[in-house]
Amino acid sequence: MRLIIFFLFANFLYGANVETISVFSMSMNKKIKNLVITPDQYADVSLSTVYLLHGAGGSYLDWNTKVQGLEQYCDKLNIILICPDGGGNSWYFDSPIDSNYRYETYICEELVDFIDNKYLTKKDPKFRAISGLSMGGHGALYLAIKNQNIFGLAGSMSGGLDIRGFSNNWNLSDRLGNIKENPKNWENNTVIKLIDRIKIKDLKLIIDCGKDDFFLDVNNAFNSELTERNINHIYRIKEGSHNWIYWRKSIFEHLNFFTENFNKTI
Repeated sequence: MRLIIFFLFANFLYGANVETISVFSMSMNKKIKNLVITPDQYADVSLSTVYLLHGAGGSYLDWNTKVQGLEQYCDKLNIILICPDGGGNSWYFDSPIDSNYRYETYICEELVDFIDNKYLTKKDPKFRAISGLSMGGHGALYLAIKNQNIFGLAGSMSGGLDIRGFSNNWNLSDRLGNIKENPKNWENNTVIKLIDRIKIKDLKLIIDCGKDDFFLDVNNAFNSELTERNINHIYRIKEGSHNWIYWRKSIFEHLNFFTENFNKTI
Protein backbone atom coordinates (compact mmCIF):
# COMPACT_ATOMS: atom_id res chain seq x y z
CA MET A 1 0.00 0.00 0.00
CA ARG A 2 2.85 2.41 0.83
CA LEU A 3 4.40 1.76 -2.58
CA ILE A 4 1.13 2.62 -4.32
CA ILE A 5 0.76 5.84 -2.33
CA PHE A 6 4.35 6.84 -3.11
CA PHE A 7 3.82 6.12 -6.80
CA LEU A 8 0.73 8.30 -6.91
CA PHE A 9 2.50 11.08 -5.02
CA ALA A 10 5.48 10.97 -7.36
CA ASN A 11 3.25 11.25 -10.41
CA PHE A 12 1.41 14.16 -8.85
CA LEU A 13 4.64 15.88 -7.90
CA TYR A 14 6.21 15.54 -11.33
CA GLY A 15 3.48 16.20 -13.85
CA ALA A 16 5.68 17.19 -16.80
CA ASN A 17 4.13 16.51 -20.17
CA VAL A 18 6.17 15.20 -23.11
CA GLU A 19 4.97 15.56 -26.67
CA THR A 20 6.37 15.33 -30.17
CA ILE A 21 5.39 18.17 -32.45
CA SER A 22 6.00 18.50 -36.19
CA VAL A 23 6.81 21.97 -37.44
CA PHE A 24 6.75 22.77 -41.13
CA SER A 25 9.88 24.57 -42.27
CA MET A 26 9.18 26.96 -45.12
CA SER A 27 12.91 27.45 -45.63
CA MET A 28 13.51 23.72 -46.22
CA ASN A 29 10.02 22.74 -47.41
CA LYS A 30 9.62 19.85 -44.98
CA LYS A 31 8.22 18.91 -41.59
CA ILE A 32 10.68 18.60 -38.73
CA LYS A 33 10.02 16.76 -35.49
CA ASN A 34 10.74 18.30 -32.11
CA LEU A 35 10.29 17.07 -28.55
CA VAL A 36 8.69 19.51 -26.11
CA ILE A 37 8.62 18.99 -22.33
CA THR A 38 6.24 21.25 -20.43
CA PRO A 39 5.96 21.35 -16.63
CA ASP A 40 2.74 20.78 -14.78
CA GLN A 41 2.18 24.51 -14.12
CA TYR A 42 2.89 25.85 -17.62
CA ALA A 43 -0.78 26.31 -18.52
CA ASP A 44 -1.26 29.02 -15.89
CA VAL A 45 1.73 31.31 -16.42
CA SER A 46 4.25 32.27 -19.10
CA LEU A 47 7.52 30.38 -18.65
CA SER A 48 11.15 30.56 -19.68
CA THR A 49 12.34 28.23 -22.45
CA VAL A 50 15.50 26.18 -22.98
CA TYR A 51 16.35 24.72 -26.38
CA LEU A 52 18.54 21.60 -26.26
CA LEU A 53 20.48 20.54 -29.36
CA HIS A 54 21.69 16.99 -30.02
CA GLY A 55 25.04 15.90 -31.40
CA ALA A 56 26.11 14.62 -34.82
CA GLY A 57 24.13 11.60 -35.92
CA GLY A 58 21.61 12.10 -33.13
CA SER A 59 17.95 13.08 -33.11
CA TYR A 60 15.34 15.12 -31.27
CA LEU A 61 14.71 12.14 -28.98
CA ASP A 62 18.24 11.89 -27.60
CA TRP A 63 18.05 14.17 -24.59
CA ASN A 64 14.91 12.70 -23.11
CA THR A 65 15.65 9.05 -23.85
CA LYS A 66 19.27 9.12 -22.66
CA VAL A 67 19.03 11.39 -19.60
CA GLN A 68 17.09 9.98 -16.68
CA GLY A 69 15.18 12.57 -14.68
CA LEU A 70 15.03 15.30 -17.32
CA GLU A 71 11.24 15.50 -17.19
CA GLN A 72 11.23 15.74 -13.41
CA TYR A 73 13.86 18.47 -13.51
CA CYS A 74 11.84 20.43 -16.03
CA ASP A 75 8.89 20.26 -13.65
CA LYS A 76 11.05 21.22 -10.66
CA LEU A 77 12.51 24.28 -12.41
CA ASN A 78 9.20 25.16 -14.06
CA ILE A 79 10.67 25.69 -17.53
CA ILE A 80 9.81 24.50 -21.02
CA LEU A 81 12.37 22.34 -22.82
CA ILE A 82 12.45 22.13 -26.61
CA CYS A 83 14.58 19.51 -28.37
CA PRO A 84 14.71 20.13 -32.13
CA ASP A 85 15.82 17.59 -34.69
CA GLY A 86 19.03 18.81 -36.31
CA GLY A 87 18.88 16.76 -39.48
CA GLY A 88 21.57 14.29 -38.45
CA ASN A 89 24.69 16.33 -39.25
CA SER A 90 23.42 19.82 -40.06
CA TRP A 91 25.72 21.62 -37.59
CA TYR A 92 22.77 24.01 -37.15
CA PHE A 93 23.84 26.65 -39.66
CA ASP A 94 22.39 27.56 -43.05
CA SER A 95 24.57 25.67 -45.49
CA PRO A 96 25.97 28.01 -48.17
CA ILE A 97 26.02 25.16 -50.70
CA ASP A 98 22.98 23.00 -49.85
CA SER A 99 19.57 24.64 -49.47
CA ASN A 100 18.22 21.46 -47.82
CA TYR A 101 20.15 22.43 -44.69
CA ARG A 102 18.93 25.75 -43.34
CA TYR A 103 18.82 25.00 -39.65
CA GLU A 104 19.74 28.47 -38.38
CA THR A 105 16.68 29.83 -40.16
CA TYR A 106 14.57 26.93 -38.96
CA ILE A 107 15.43 27.19 -35.26
CA CYS A 108 15.80 30.96 -34.86
CA GLU A 109 12.86 32.04 -37.00
CA GLU A 110 10.44 29.20 -37.66
CA LEU A 111 10.67 27.04 -34.54
CA VAL A 112 10.97 29.82 -31.95
CA ASP A 113 7.99 31.57 -33.51
CA PHE A 114 5.97 28.33 -33.49
CA ILE A 115 6.81 27.60 -29.84
CA ASP A 116 6.01 31.14 -28.72
CA ASN A 117 2.62 30.96 -30.41
CA LYS A 118 1.66 27.47 -29.26
CA TYR A 119 2.85 27.66 -25.63
CA LEU A 120 2.80 30.25 -22.87
CA THR A 121 6.37 31.53 -23.04
CA LYS A 122 8.31 34.58 -21.98
CA LYS A 123 9.37 36.12 -25.26
CA ASP A 124 12.22 38.31 -24.03
CA PRO A 125 15.69 36.88 -24.90
CA LYS A 126 16.58 37.09 -21.21
CA PHE A 127 14.20 34.18 -20.66
CA ARG A 128 15.23 32.08 -23.67
CA ALA A 129 18.34 29.85 -23.51
CA ILE A 130 19.99 27.34 -25.82
CA SER A 131 22.54 24.60 -25.14
CA GLY A 132 23.76 21.39 -26.68
CA LEU A 133 26.38 18.68 -26.82
CA SER A 134 29.19 18.22 -29.34
CA MET A 135 27.75 19.40 -32.69
CA GLY A 136 24.91 20.85 -30.62
CA GLY A 137 27.37 22.74 -28.42
CA HIS A 138 28.79 24.41 -31.48
CA GLY A 139 25.27 25.00 -32.75
CA ALA A 140 24.01 26.53 -29.51
CA LEU A 141 26.81 29.09 -29.28
CA TYR A 142 26.71 29.76 -33.03
CA LEU A 143 22.97 30.45 -33.01
CA ALA A 144 23.04 32.50 -29.81
CA ILE A 145 25.96 34.70 -30.84
CA LYS A 146 24.42 35.40 -34.25
CA ASN A 147 20.93 35.89 -32.84
CA GLN A 148 21.28 37.73 -29.53
CA ASN A 149 17.89 39.30 -30.15
CA ILE A 150 16.46 35.78 -29.68
CA PHE A 151 18.71 33.99 -27.17
CA GLY A 152 20.04 35.70 -24.06
CA LEU A 153 21.79 32.66 -22.59
CA ALA A 154 23.78 29.84 -24.19
CA GLY A 155 25.79 26.79 -23.24
CA SER A 156 28.04 24.18 -24.78
CA MET A 157 28.93 20.71 -23.53
CA SER A 158 31.94 19.14 -25.30
CA GLY A 159 31.29 21.46 -28.23
CA GLY A 160 33.17 21.36 -31.50
CA LEU A 161 33.87 25.07 -31.15
CA ASP A 162 36.31 25.28 -34.06
CA ILE A 163 35.31 22.98 -36.91
CA ARG A 164 38.20 23.89 -39.22
CA GLY A 165 40.44 21.14 -37.88
CA PHE A 166 37.79 18.49 -38.54
CA SER A 167 37.08 19.04 -42.23
CA ASN A 168 36.98 15.31 -42.99
CA ASN A 169 34.49 14.47 -40.24
CA TRP A 170 30.72 14.43 -39.70
CA ASN A 171 29.72 15.44 -43.25
CA LEU A 172 31.04 18.95 -42.68
CA SER A 173 32.41 19.23 -46.20
CA ASP A 174 28.95 18.34 -47.53
CA ARG A 175 27.62 21.43 -45.77
CA LEU A 176 30.49 23.85 -46.43
CA GLY A 177 32.42 22.46 -49.40
CA ASN A 178 36.08 21.50 -49.54
CA ILE A 179 37.96 23.61 -47.00
CA LYS A 180 40.81 24.42 -49.40
CA GLU A 181 38.43 25.51 -52.14
CA ASN A 182 35.92 27.25 -49.87
CA PRO A 183 37.87 28.67 -46.89
CA LYS A 184 35.42 31.54 -46.37
CA ASN A 185 32.53 29.11 -45.82
CA TRP A 186 34.47 27.54 -42.99
CA GLU A 187 35.62 30.85 -41.49
CA ASN A 188 32.09 32.26 -41.53
CA ASN A 189 30.49 29.21 -39.93
CA THR A 190 32.84 28.20 -37.15
CA VAL A 191 31.77 29.63 -33.82
CA ILE A 192 35.26 30.63 -32.65
CA LYS A 193 35.38 33.23 -35.43
CA LEU A 194 32.15 34.86 -34.20
CA ILE A 195 33.39 35.94 -30.78
CA ASP A 196 33.75 39.58 -31.81
CA ARG A 197 29.96 39.71 -32.24
CA ILE A 198 29.27 39.05 -28.56
CA LYS A 199 27.76 41.96 -26.67
CA ILE A 200 29.90 41.75 -23.57
CA LYS A 201 27.24 42.53 -20.94
CA ASP A 202 24.31 40.75 -22.53
CA LEU A 203 24.92 37.14 -23.56
CA LYS A 204 25.40 34.79 -20.60
CA LEU A 205 27.60 31.77 -21.37
CA ILE A 206 28.41 28.43 -19.75
CA ILE A 207 30.91 26.12 -21.44
CA ASP A 208 32.44 22.85 -20.29
CA CYS A 209 34.41 19.93 -21.64
CA GLY A 210 35.84 16.66 -20.34
CA LYS A 211 39.58 16.53 -19.77
CA ASP A 212 39.81 13.42 -21.95
CA ASP A 213 37.61 14.81 -24.74
CA PHE A 214 39.02 15.13 -28.28
CA PHE A 215 37.44 18.61 -28.41
CA LEU A 216 39.32 19.82 -25.33
CA ASP A 217 41.91 21.83 -27.30
CA VAL A 218 39.31 23.80 -29.25
CA ASN A 219 37.37 24.46 -26.05
CA ASN A 220 40.53 25.74 -24.37
CA ALA A 221 41.19 27.98 -27.36
CA PHE A 222 37.64 29.32 -27.25
CA ASN A 223 37.98 30.04 -23.53
CA SER A 224 41.25 31.87 -24.14
CA GLU A 225 39.65 34.05 -26.82
CA LEU A 226 36.77 34.97 -24.51
CA THR A 227 39.13 35.72 -21.64
CA GLU A 228 41.38 37.88 -23.81
CA ARG A 229 38.37 39.99 -24.80
CA ASN A 230 37.14 40.24 -21.17
CA ILE A 231 33.89 38.50 -22.05
CA ASN A 232 32.29 37.16 -18.90
CA HIS A 233 31.60 33.42 -19.02
CA ILE A 234 31.79 30.20 -17.04
CA TYR A 235 34.31 27.64 -18.26
CA ARG A 236 34.93 24.28 -16.65
CA ILE A 237 37.17 21.34 -17.48
CA LYS A 238 35.83 18.27 -15.73
CA GLU A 239 36.49 14.57 -15.45
CA GLY A 240 35.16 12.69 -18.42
CA SER A 241 35.21 12.09 -22.13
CA HIS A 242 32.97 12.57 -25.16
CA ASN A 243 30.03 10.44 -24.11
CA TRP A 244 26.66 10.34 -22.42
CA ILE A 245 28.18 9.55 -19.02
CA TYR A 246 29.60 13.07 -19.12
CA TRP A 247 26.59 14.83 -20.69
CA ARG A 248 24.08 13.31 -18.25
CA LYS A 249 25.80 15.27 -15.49
CA SER A 250 26.53 18.47 -17.39
CA ILE A 251 23.00 19.06 -18.61
CA PHE A 252 21.70 19.63 -15.09
CA GLU A 253 24.46 22.18 -14.41
CA HIS A 254 23.41 24.06 -17.53
CA LEU A 255 19.74 24.02 -16.58
CA ASN A 256 20.62 25.29 -13.10
CA PHE A 257 22.74 28.09 -14.58
CA PHE A 258 19.97 29.15 -16.93
CA THR A 259 17.29 29.05 -14.25
CA GLU A 260 19.38 31.04 -11.77
CA ASN A 261 19.76 33.76 -14.40
CA PHE A 262 16.09 33.62 -15.36
CA ASN A 263 15.21 34.19 -11.71
CA LYS A 264 17.64 37.11 -11.37
CA THR A 265 15.88 38.87 -14.23
CA ILE A 266 12.44 38.71 -12.66
